Amino acid sequence: MTKTSDKPNFLIIVADDLGFTDIGRFGGEIDTPNLNNLTSDGLRFTGFHTASACSPTRSMLLSGTDNHLAGLGQMAEFARNFPEKLGGKPGYEGYLNFRVAALTEILSPEYYTIISGKWHLGLDEPYWPDKRGFEQSFTLLPGAGNHYKYNLQEKIFMPSIYQENGRLLNAEEELPDDFYSTEYYTTKFLEYLSDNQQRRDRPFLGFLTYTAPHWPLQAPAMTIEKYKGVYSAGPLALRKQRLRKAEKLGVVQSGMVPHLVETRSERGWNELDQDSKEYSSRVMETYAAMVDELDQNIGRVITKLKETGEYENTVIMFLSDNGAEGMQLEALPFGGKSFAEKVAERYDNAFSNIGQPSSFVYYGDMWAQAATAPRYMYKMWATEGGINCPLILHYPKLNQKWTGSKIIEEFTTVMDILPTVLELANIPHPGTRFQGREVYLPRGKSWVSYLEKTSNNIHDDDTVTGWELFGQRAIRKGSYKALYVPKPFGSGKWELYNLSKDIGETEDLSLELPEILEELLDHWSTYCAETGLVELDESHQDEKVVLRVLRDI
Repeated sequence: MTKTSDKPNFLIIVADDLGFTDIGRFGGEIDTPNLNNLTSDGLRFTGFHTASACSPTRSMLLSGTDNHLAGLGQMAEFARNFPEKLGGKPGYEGYLNFRVAALTEILSPEYYTIISGKWHLGLDEPYWPDKRGFEQSFTLLPGAGNHYKYNLQEKIFMPSIYQENGRLLNAEEELPDDFYSTEYYTTKFLEYLSDNQQRRDRPFLGFLTYTAPHWPLQAPAMTIEKYKGVYSAGPLALRKQRLRKAEKLGVVQSGMVPHLVETRSERGWNELDQDSKEYSSRVMETYAAMVDELDQNIGRVITKLKETGEYENTVIMFLSDNGAEGMQLEALPFGGKSFAEKVAERYDNAFSNIGQPSSFVYYGDMWAQAATAPRYMYKMWATEGGINCPLILHYPKLNQKWTGSKIIEEFTTVMDILPTVLELANIPHPGTRFQGREVYLPRGKSWVSYLEKTSNNIHDDDTVTGWELFGQRAIRKGSYKALYVPKPFGSGKWELYNLSKDIGETEDLSLELPEILEELLDHWSTYCAETGLVELDESHQDEKVVLRVLRDI
């Protein structure tokens, strides 16, 4: 196609609950040739950090600033349990608020802005993507939904509410009968990308925000069969296998001590009978199939970009929104019954039906820890297993300056993406005043000078970054991180880790280096003051309340 601008396009692909080592070139055994190819002449970021859950990460991605400023100080699904503590507080609106300038708002109309996939940044119409700078949008509004056209309005978690270009859809009537989320989101994205009348020769900024591999784990039967028997040795064996491969690939430093596996299940793998092991393995086979399907559909987009001659001029970023999902749901109370009982009333989870439209399964904490190792724990935790995620960046004009492994170990965050995109697009951030309203400046830093090798770092040693969700807290400066996990999930005291030597957070240095912990806690106080963060105490840590959030995320 003829272009009137030589500015780069931007394609930002977000996977939902993908584990760190799920991709082949990050240590996984799942068939991901398209993502692997992006890393062949692209860059792998191993120090990339997000929030510990999906909507806070998405708010930081679009705003370039902290989620406690952007409106998702807590996930809306969690915050509504504590109206007396969080209700009406700035930064806790439960949607991407208007005190930030969204990346799409800044780039539009010079860029053609499109999104297909998950939104999770506001259920009500005033906060939909078409109100935040997206010219074309097809999105699932809540945080989760069936991947097939089945039980779209059921209440085990939020119903499948879709909008397209500001119009609420009747999903039962308007989605095709062969709807599968990963395939359909891609089809819609390609439809928008090919709309030359709407695009008008402009460069594009596209968000492709999949709901895979978020539960319920569902995938085409033929793809599931590709992985038959692959996981029969169980999650601990998979963990060891992936760690060995990750070290060999250089995405995990050799000699790092992995955190010990912790399970909240009643029985570990070795305590399961053979039928239970086969069942659990089948669930993991389905998860692998979802990642496989994700890669296949990303391949469709790459093929399209090559056909139109835009591949070389498109900045492609692929990331996960948080660590692998590993919480246990079986005992969650739901309307007088357990979550498992409610699922059984509406779905067929027989072994032969696992992964099909009428099934509803999730893989649990042991498989999740296979994906996040050597890091500790997974989604919803402020530990590295919850916030240190894979990122791939492919843009030949930047990648060509890197040789060898092309692995970026620098500490980076999802807030950095907005300033990086703006610099590459040569469009400035508007500052503190935008479209007649006061807005925050980005807290992230552009990667461009580092990737062009005109700077030796992205964040200097004095940069301080904080995290807080569900009462879990962390503050980091340089390689030191202070971590607070309240009871009953953790010790209920601040701990200290040197991540340059201990990515698994296995050795608490708080007694050995009290002066460093004290400095970080001073920074924590400053971070709270700057962001308006509302601290939750241990009275807000009822495990059932935290688990209940999982229905909706």
